[in-house]
Amino acid sequence: MKIGIERFLADPALRAPLAGRRVALLAHPASVTRNLTHTLDALAGLPDVRLSAAFGPQHGLRGDKQDNMVESPDFSDPRLGIPVFSLYGQVRRPTESMMDSFDVLLVDLQDLGCRIYTFITTLRYVLEAAAKHGKAVWVLDRPNPAGRPIEGLSLREGWESFVGAGPMPMRHGMTMGELGHWFVDTLGLTLEYRVVAMEGWQPAKAPGYGWPTERTWINPSPNAANLSMARAYAGTVMLEGTTLSEGRGTTRPLELFGAPDIDARQLVSDMRRLAPDWLQGCVLRECFFEPTFHKHVGKLCQGVQIHVEDPTHYDHSAFQPWRLQALAFRALRLQSPDYPLWRDFPYEYEHDRLAIDLINGGPLLREWVDDVTAAPAVLNEAAAADEAAWAITRQPHLLY
Repeated sequence: MKIGIERFLADPALRAPLAGRRVALLAHPASVTRNLTHTLDALAGLPDVRLSAAFGPQHGLRGDKQDNMVESPDFSDPRLGIPVFSLYGQVRRPTESMMDSFDVLLVDLQDLGCRIYTFITTLRYVLEAAAKHGKAVWVLDRPNPAGRPIEGLSLREGWESFVGAGPMPMRHGMTMGELGHWFVDTLGLTLEYRVVAMEGWQPAKAPGYGWPTERTWINPSPNAANLSMARAYAGTVMLEGTTLSEGRGTTRPLELFGAPDIDARQLVSDMRRLAPDWLQGCVLRECFFEPTFHKHVGKLCQGVQIHVEDPTHYDHSAFQPWRLQALAFRALRLQSPDYPLWRDFPYEYEHDRLAIDLINGGPLLREWVDDVTAAPAVLNEAAAADEAAWAITRQPHLLY
């Protein structure tokens, strides 16, 4: 298969509409070709592309920031001498002066297929700015490593944030190019928007189910270390809004969870008793870990690792990471009704809303967890309705 940047590099006809126009790039560390050349360097080698600027999202253009909510500054690229603007520094939306630096913005961002991943919001913001300033946006499309399945509650009106770009479920099942089409349509934007589509992407094909496993995995963000993390992320990302460790400070972040004061064996047992259907498609393993930084640093934690790598155990269509993680929260709440589960801190610079609610695009999941009289069917039915609606909404925008 070929991803968008590879088709763009190989076919001068795709680049022809850029003649005489200033080109900028929005990219991150995973913006690489098959031979692992960074997209910025690859574009710089094209005689018919006039590079005038570059942009970096959260964590930076080349990957300079290793933790959440650590801002990057603007700088001048030492090799190319062009300005590199940070969209996770003093601003989240490109300023007028930034927009003046180019005519066409190429977007080459590897997504994880989860609404909370901030590259989606950055795409929305640059599309809105481009429509306002008469600029063009082209997405060089890449695979969604989580594939096509849909899962989770949709973001509710009024709950938009930097980790919630619009009313989609947690696991949206689209590529960045497809999401761009959806944003343009949903927001009523008028601009030149193009997608340099992939060639040969097969999201239903084993064993990758979205990720072509013959290709090298490059972390799109520091804790997105592998395909297993990408598969589990639509559930484990919710741990960022809790006092439980999501495995930051270990070698398997966002594939496991735990804390020093929980009984992991009992937790898994209770999860299997409460809603065994929500645990299909993976293997849960009791484990112990000691984070070297972040939550519970230096403390031995009991935890659970979610295993989705073994093809004899992993069932792509059955695996439901969002429900699995929600079930873990409910089991803990039943075991310890007063457990201080919800973390109260300024998540992504929001001070007046709980992080768990921002992550889920509303309070429904938290309210279900805390109302121990509400059966799993209550959450399941609410999510199933949103999932079915999204499947219809996204259909006109699918390219593959």
